[in-house]
Amino acid sequence: MILYIATSNPGKLRDFAIATKELNVELQPLPGLTRIPAPVEDAPTFDGNARAKATYYSGYAPDQIVIADDSGLEVDALGGEPGVRSARYAQDAGFTSDKPVSADERNNLYLLSRLHAVRQEKRGARYRCVLAGARNGVSLYTGEGSVEGEILTSPRGEGGFGYDPLFYLPSLEQTMAEIDLTTKDGLSHRGRALRNLLFAMYAARAPR
Repeated sequence: MILYIATSNPGKLRDFAIATKELNVELQPLPGLTRIPAPVEDAPTFDGNARAKATYYSGYAPDQIVIADDSGLEVDALGGEPGVRSARYAQDAGFTSDKPVSADERNNLYLLSRLHAVRQEKRGARYRCVLAGARNGVSLYTGEGSVEGEILTSPRGEGGFGYDPLFYLPSLEQTMAEIDLTTKDGLSHRGRALRNLLFAMYAARAPR
């Protein structure tokens, strides 16, 4: 089975590629994605944004199943922030750094500034991902995955992307940026969401 995914984010594509390695599915980037105008992502939930994106992009691949995700970080001490604004957290807040940094690094710096007075035992957080699949403009399936952790006071590790250097996994005593890709696949919120999406697809197709 071939699924087209509506993302050009190299980190996400890598995570999804690893997740499909042992599954009976071929995941390909949506052809011509860079030339397609991006839809507005203004839903208040991951589910709403994922469905909206999958529905929109499926119009550019007639009769094919197109999947799209919305994912991010939820920090308990911040009432679930940054949530659906994870990728633009610092930008939306107007936060700037006194030295040149990437968008990911700026988000991490802003998150640390928001948590500067929060004790480590109160820094519980989770990564969440919702994947939606659509065909010909109709939303058909969804799958959700999450992984629990904590936010450190300083980044650790060179791998991953986004908030991975701050997202600590107590059971492994490592951050998401320190673990190897095989281990990451086993607990990745994206991998779990993809497997749950495929389960929903296969269940819908099973004879009744």
